[in-house]
Amino acid sequence: MGLTKQYLRYVASAVFGVIGSQKGNIVFVTLRGEKGRYVAVPACEHVFIWDLRKGEKILILQGLKQEVTCLCPSPDGLHLAVGYEDGSIRIFSLLSGEGNVTFNGHKAAITTLKYDQLGGRLASGSKDTDVIVWDVINESGLYRLKGHKDAITQALFLREKNLLVTSGKDTMVKWWDLDTQHCFKTMVGHRTEVWGLVLVSEEKRLITGASDSELRVWDIAYLQEIEDLEEPDPKKIKGSSPGVQDTLEAEDGTFEMDEAPEDRILSCRKAGSIMREGRDRVVNLAVEKTGRILACHGTDSVLELFCILSKEEIKKKMDKKMKKARKKAKLHSCKGEEEDPEVNVEMSLQDEIQRVTNIKTSAKIKSFDLIHSPQGELKAVFLLQNNLVELYSLNPSLPTPQPVRTSRITIGGHRSDVRTLSFSSDNIAVLSAAADSIKIWNRFSFLNCAGMNHGGCKYVHWSCAHFVSSQTGKLQLYDLASGNLLETIDAHDGALWSMSLSPDQRGFVTGGADKSVKFWDFELVKDENSTQKRLSVKQTRTLQLDEDVLCVSYSPNQKLLAVSLLDCTVKIFYVDTLKFFLSLYGHKLPVICMDISYDGALIATGSADRNVKIWGLDFGDCHKSLFAHDDSVMYLQFVPKSHLFFTAGKDHKIKQWDADKFEHIQTLEGHHQEIWCLAVSPSGDYVVSSSHDKSLRLWERTREPLILEEEREMEREAEYEESVAKEDQPAVPGETQGDSYFTGKKTIETVKAAERIMEAIELYREETAKMKEHKAICKAAGKEVPLPTNPILMAYGSISVSKIELEESLLVLPFSYVPDILKLFNEFIQLGSDVELICRCLFFLLRIHFGQITSNQMLVPVIEKLRETTISKVSQVRDVIGFNMAGLDYLKRECEAKSEVMFFADATSHLEEKKRKRKKREKLILTLT
Repeated sequence: MGLTKQYLRYVASAVFGVIGSQKGNIVFVTLRGEKGRYVAVPACEHVFIWDLRKGEKILILQGLKQEVTCLCPSPDGLHLAVGYEDGSIRIFSLLSGEGNVTFNGHKAAITTLKYDQLGGRLASGSKDTDVIVWDVINESGLYRLKGHKDAITQALFLREKNLLVTSGKDTMVKWWDLDTQHCFKTMVGHRTEVWGLVLVSEEKRLITGASDSELRVWDIAYLQEIEDLEEPDPKKIKGSSPGVQDTLEAEDGTFEMDEAPEDRILSCRKAGSIMREGRDRVVNLAVEKTGRILACHGTDSVLELFCILSKEEIKKKMDKKMKKARKKAKLHSCKGEEEDPEVNVEMSLQDEIQRVTNIKTSAKIKSFDLIHSPQGELKAVFLLQNNLVELYSLNPSLPTPQPVRTSRITIGGHRSDVRTLSFSSDNIAVLSAAADSIKIWNRFSFLNCAGMNHGGCKYVHWSCAHFVSSQTGKLQLYDLASGNLLETIDAHDGALWSMSLSPDQRGFVTGGADKSVKFWDFELVKDENSTQKRLSVKQTRTLQLDEDVLCVSYSPNQKLLAVSLLDCTVKIFYVDTLKFFLSLYGHKLPVICMDISYDGALIATGSADRNVKIWGLDFGDCHKSLFAHDDSVMYLQFVPKSHLFFTAGKDHKIKQWDADKFEHIQTLEGHHQEIWCLAVSPSGDYVVSSSHDKSLRLWERTREPLILEEEREMEREAEYEESVAKEDQPAVPGETQGDSYFTGKKTIETVKAAERIMEAIELYREETAKMKEHKAICKAAGKEVPLPTNPILMAYGSISVSKIELEESLLVLPFSYVPDILKLFNEFIQLGSDVELICRCLFFLLRIHFGQITSNQMLVPVIEKLRETTISKVSQVRDVIGFNMAGLDYLKRECEAKSEVMFFADATSHLEEKKRKRKKREKLILTLT
């Protein structure tokens, strides 16, 4: 049976119009050895790398489907960690632009990412309240940290200690010992959500930002360091030293909960507060890499900068303060006194952290990043709420630094949502109009727009000059060549909701909230500024109605005019006489969009009731009512010269329909928020759509035929894959179902990987059986007979599984395959291939199947062999690594001997550490005496 009707598939072609999405954060990245020039911004599911100097997009890190929520560059500047809304993390190489490593462990959107100092570990926090530490080099999860009761807002590694500090919306700040993977301290001194935290002053001070205008500062005392000071008597010190005293209750009444006094690694005491100028919550709190400049902002457009003074600067300031106080005291003292009066000057928190200045941006700030240039200049880059990137620079060493805006990326997108789209007659140019501007894009290169006009606009249609209709009821006429506003006409008393160009291109019709439909004709008038004539319009007729007009549309033969009214009906009028012809009623909510087919036989209407109705224009009968979207249908348009049409809805989807067979053909998914409008090119080969996520997307018709049955099957497979991710995770032996600390997550990829492993084991069993038969045949024949190679092995060579999916795949693997895997592991270890990876898999299998393996007598000899081979081979690998390290140490000593300088400046750091400890010890002894 042949195909009765062939459809062609539309696929995503380009994403443009978006400079930066609002859900993620902006970060500086290092490219081509330059710092402070390039920034990475989230752009829906992709990441764009922008050149701030040229204002150009130079690299796109391609995502899959989910929206980007978090970015974090690696310390070496070669990689970028990207967190997504579904909880996955991908690590991209900034050199190649490819994402080779993927981590799946979280169930909700990633909210924070942070590398450790060397870049070997990555901590991720999510809305699912969990913190996971990943091994970037080994491409695996290390451990899951549970304890927070709400979304994680920030996570930081300590440089010198193997500790992690996290904050959450549950008002808690938690300290984690990564050696034992447990929380040893919880700070509960906050009354509201903790939105950010930073470590400053050589990690001896913690600053947190909450939902008020107060930045709380906490002094950190590491108890190990205090023990090294060799106190004579702890009883004498108790109460005198804030670092040693019991900190369960601080002086200001805030409490800290410790599991046990002997388990404490550090103590935190509130040192004071810094008051912000903003009265709303802290959105972002950050410190630049040198730890000198602290910055924070709220929900407004002001970034507040603070300077953290060094010890020398504080000492100089306090000496100055003391000198002033002594001078003042001398003036107030008696003249007869010979001795200097005693003066006590206390150092406040404001003496250590000073306000520098404020940076006022052009719109509300969504995120920012700081970097210090080698010239001493501070650069601050901002991702703004209105799809804009701005760069400011200032010199913080000046007494009154003035921030200067040095760069701005604007031309790549609109400041507000695009409400209308249109194609040129040659299918090359795309016009988009928003409340702030009109842009014309070249379909072949969406990096720059071909033109830009400013004005308050709402809807637009294409001609030799174009008109813009606004919510104020005005018509604006622009010249495309110059981009100038030629004329403004007061068309309607209320909002002008819709326009429709007449098929003969001689005029158009408008409908507005003043319950009227007006007809306009083009005319040539004399231009006041030149001798040539220019295009203008004049009103010819008015059709008065009883309800507000929401949408108007001409029929292709220009005989009929369809008008959508606020009373949920669509009325059809004759164009020549304006007499009433038909009334189409049946929608429960007003009709927002409609279109008439090329032959004038059908009219399709889309409504806020989520339905699309197909009507016949000859008798006004409803052919079919289709439940089109899960939310309001916002736009509808027929494909030229066909009865196929597209609909766009607030459910983030675009759907294609067949108006003859009343069938759903295809769903185009890609937008992450409400879709406002779309446009189909005159040839029907392209569709462009706009959304509330600020992106414009181009869809291209391919030559690939689309079979409806296959399309439905693909949709069912996609639903199954989504359900797999939502299923309960497999239980790990030794852990309860609700308290699993396993870092992996069951996904469709891990299920497929487990199936590939099972296929490989089945293939191994078949080949083993064939080998035995072949040996028996050769023995009976008395000669060697060549064994034919398995065609699967000839085709693929091997069946591979990603290292990242390995543990998750082994977890869902049935136990019946485990004995064969253990035998294969023994053979592979004996060969010496990938000893570390195989040992990792071996230990994981022994852990999760310990009971079944130990109770199976058949596996005892296999385990014995594995024990012998594993110990010997691991010892060999350890010896090789030890030999290599010894060789590297030898080369290091040779280099040091030649240059007469310590290679890593170890001696200098040791000497400074000894001096610092000696000073602390002397200071403590003086305090005690």
